[in-house]
Amino acid sequence: MDINDFYIGQEYIVKRIVTDEMVKLFAEATGDKNPVHLDEEYAKNTIFGRRIAHGILSLGIISSVLGTEFPGAGTIYLMQNAKFKRPVYVGEEVTVKLIVKEIDKDKRRILLDTVVVKENGESAIEGEALVKI
Repeated sequence: MDINDFYIGQEYIVKRIVTDEMVKLFAEATGDKNPVHLDEEYAKNTIFGRRIAHGILSLGIISSVLGTEFPGAGTIYLMQNAKFKRPVYVGEEVTVKLIVKEIDKDKRRILLDTVVVKENGESAIEGEALVKI
């Protein structure tokens, strides 16, 4: 990773499926066992109508992409702000979009727009991340 390889407006896009296993493992790891995430019968009677993934799990997919794909291995996640706009359903495929917004070559930092987009094209999460490469 060379800071000079990045440019304003550069985009990185990847798709992921939020699986039942991911949701269950996240619930176990964090202790967040809210039934809206784990119990289909319970979730049917909520405003969502079915099970949803944890918002932070969906946000965690961004972290995964930052640290393994773009910018890639060795990336240090310094900051994230996020607005949770819509739920991500268990089994739904989402698209993660990262867009380079600012570059500080001296500090080796990049500010990125971060978006998680649902299958129907609506944003589930919108925010910004600051990373050091």
